Amino acid sequence: MPRVVRRPRSAVRHPVTITVVAVLLLTVGYLVAAAVVPFAPASAATTTYAAPTTTTPELSFPGYGATAVEATDFPESLRTSGDREERSIASISKVVTALVVLDEKPMRRGERGPTITFTKQMQGLYAKYLAQNGEVAPMPAGLQLSEYQTFQVMLMKSANNYAGALALWAFGSLDAYERAADTWLDEHGLDHTRIHEPTGLDPDNTATATDLVELGQLALANPVVKEIVGTKQVTVPGVGEIENSNKLLGLDGVEGIKTGTLDEAGACLLFAATYERGGRKVTVVGAMLGGVDHDSLDEDVQRLLRSVADDFQVVTLTHQGQTFGTYSTPWQDGADAVAAEASQVLVWGRTTVTAKTRLDRVTFGDRGERVGRVRFTISDHPAVTVPLELDRSIADPGVWWRWTNPFQGT
Repeated sequence: MPRVVRRPRSAVRHPVTITVVAVLLLTVGYLVAAAVVPFAPASAATTTYAAPTTTTPELSFPGYGATAVEATDFPESLRTSGDREERSIASISKVVTALVVLDEKPMRRGERGPTITFTKQMQGLYAKYLAQNGEVAPMPAGLQLSEYQTFQVMLMKSANNYAGALALWAFGSLDAYERAADTWLDEHGLDHTRIHEPTGLDPDNTATATDLVELGQLALANPVVKEIVGTKQVTVPGVGEIENSNKLLGLDGVEGIKTGTLDEAGACLLFAATYERGGRKVTVVGAMLGGVDHDSLDEDVQRLLRSVADDFQVVTLTHQGQTFGTYSTPWQDGADAVAAEASQVLVWGRTTVTAKTRLDRVTFGDRGERVGRVRFTISDHPAVTVPLELDRSIADPGVWWRWTNPFQGT
């Protein structure tokens, strides 16, 4: 038989096999690790915000007396001209009378209130105030009017005898009315207003122009007073047809509120006007004291109101899609953080706007996903916050990029 010769096994086969297996395992491990290792968040940076610019108001004030004007809900708009002393306010006093009486004898809008029977004492006020060259209205014997009608005669015609009659009806005496008026003024912080009687014929009924602006805002906040001072003409039984003494009513947005005339006070007007600005209604309240006559005073009030109205500005804080930050990734992908919506505010006069951006940590994201917010701080205005969103998607770069750029995104 032929002899079988067995070759010896190679001494290096086992190490080679082990090496190959190890390399394969390392390769697989690398590929798996590179494919599944989580990425760090994308680099984020905020952009510089260019604040909107506004103008400094130039108001048309008269060169006499004392004037104050303010846009309601815009406290930064309060402006004054002339002296700041307490001045005689004449029949503007009747606004205080109306509010003090309503505090004692409340009446809601749409109500007529209780019936007032005018006594001999009340009727005697006609001769008393006529002798002082004051405005009066007929008050025949046996006349009965509702509280609302009596207010109309007092506030629209500025009839002094009806102001006195309301004070007597509500408080029993003029002294009691004075005490009630003093308490009411204290309660409402009108520290620079003095009211001694209900008509304004007493020159010691005084106030500062700024106090009168506050008074005007209180009057407009009362729906009964606001309705009456905004009425041009009405017929009252027993009194006749009466017209509002405020000749500006209905012009340039004027909606009230009270005239005043007295030798010691000059021509005076507490006024209010409403305008449409920036999609909302804004009300301007002012007081002008010490005019020569009401014709020239009315012209000055109109000029002032127009200058105030012209200083309302709509400020655009951001446009929709405006960029406030950027995200960038190692695989050359990225997106902007943009305003999810447009935002505007209505301001008056010069206004400062600043923006503070806060970006969330983002690795991947879809277009439109919320990724932060920007908060706008506006001088003399509540802060406004606008959400930010991605303007495009940030996607995973895929396995191939992970394998060919090992661990660069971690």
